[in-house]
Amino acid sequence: MIAPTPFFGDRGCHVRIYEEVRSLAQLGVECSVVTYAAGRDLTDVRTVRARTIPGIDGAPMGFSPGRGFLDCSVLLAAHQEIERFRPHLLHAHLHEGVAIGTVLRLRHRLPLIADLQGSLTGELVDQGALREGGVAARLMGVVERWLVRQPGRTLISSGESLPMLRSLGVNPTRVTVLPDGVDVEMFHPESPDLALVARLGLAGKRVVVFLGVLTDYQGVDLLLDVADVLLRADPNVHFLVLGYPNEERYRAMAQARGLDAGMTFPGRVPYSDAPRWLSVGEVAVSPKRSVTEANGKLLNYMACGLPVVASDTPVNRRLLGDAGVFAPVDDADAFASRIRELLGDRSLAATVGATLRQRAEAKFAWPAIAKRLEVTYREMLVAASRSRRTD
Repeated sequence: MIAPTPFFGDRGCHVRIYEEVRSLAQLGVECSVVTYAAGRDLTDVRTVRARTIPGIDGAPMGFSPGRGFLDCSVLLAAHQEIERFRPHLLHAHLHEGVAIGTVLRLRHRLPLIADLQGSLTGELVDQGALREGGVAARLMGVVERWLVRQPGRTLISSGESLPMLRSLGVNPTRVTVLPDGVDVEMFHPESPDLALVARLGLAGKRVVVFLGVLTDYQGVDLLLDVADVLLRADPNVHFLVLGYPNEERYRAMAQARGLDAGMTFPGRVPYSDAPRWLSVGEVAVSPKRSVTEANGKLLNYMACGLPVVASDTPVNRRLLGDAGVFAPVDDADAFASRIRELLGDRSLAATVGATLRQRAEAKFAWPAIAKRLEVTYREMLVAASRSRRTD
């Protein structure tokens, strides 16, 4: 697996990589993950780290000018790992990974699978790195159009990405929908950790919980507006906003708006500890603005049996199904209203949470998803064998 990102970093894309590797191991598939020098090693993942590049920090998320140099370092490390590990195929995460994998596919004549979470151009626009409709965005669109046509197979976490890929010239027969999954043994309904509740000073509070990357396109700015609406009506409500980066900035923003008594930003939460923190919440939220990216946090909420209020997007509706509670994108008043309904009706909240837990077990447990990935691998190997015989 080619992962040009500071793996492991306790966030969505990294969780997908980790759970794919861990679940595939149960099926006898060995994986080696090549990634940035920055990141945290995990005992159950074979991790190969690229060399550091002086003056370039590989830890920040999102676009940065130095990432191209880091990706070149990953390319070299991946080439060396291929010589040692002798893989049957390459599984590239993110668009940068596909670029690296395309070079390695040509050099080593290995099948290449892409694992994409959305549109590269759309993500850069969402993050503010490109202006929608601008020259740079149009040029990036040309690059993306070429790039996504290189892999022999592309995995997408949501069928909503298929029209986008088709518009870029990707043959739909080469696309496989492989949804994000959740470890339903690790994430499960549990009573609030009273020691953690006391430590956070939340005894007696009605807690609304968010866990994810703290950025505007994830809807955290909107979450401040939602908190403003709810806290004016009920100061007993409290927003527990878990994740990183920018926790200091959002903490300062909450304080400047007089919301600090009703909002807590603990920072980064280790993935293995996430269920304990989520158990503190009565309602989970995802006001994510992006309509092109996956939203794996919803699956963790669902598996913990939490009722969920999310932006009304096709991705979120596919994950949550009929049991989801939705509000229009960027509508703080609607979000506040939906949250208030769940907090005001414990029976409804319990029913919604239990239904979402059942949905997570039935449709998104990792073992079944990993089996589908293994089938895709084998199909790719058969196709590659036929191609070699034809050549």
